[in-house]
Amino acid sequence: MAIDPKTLEELKEALTREKEELEKDLARIAKPASEKEGDYEPAFEDIGRDIDDNITEVEQFTDNLPVEITLQKKLHDVLEALERMEKGTYGICENCHQEIDIERLKANPSAKTCIKCR
Repeated sequence: MAIDPKTLEELKEALTREKEELEKDLARIAKPASEKEGDYEPAFEDIGRDIDDNITEVEQFTDNLPVEITLQKKLHDVLEALERMEKGTYGICENCHQEIDIERLKANPSAKTCIKCR
């Protein structure tokens, strides 16, 4: 049973909105690492040259790094889901190749696997 076009469009809109939000969040703490969409690296803000400024810079970097990694992974998942939509393979489990339940996709539009394989 294929996903009906209306539901597929709704899921695509949800993924597009999520992509935009993730990119905004990443822009606050990171900068693009390459021309490839979705690649970011943590920004290292130069606050000043004295020891206190340097400590603050390192603290900000270490606080932002795990957040940046998490946001970037989620962005990659969203981009991959949008790519699967373009290829016509969206909604198929990567492991067992069965259809992913529509309720799972509505709850997590970037899901790659069915509940059993999760």
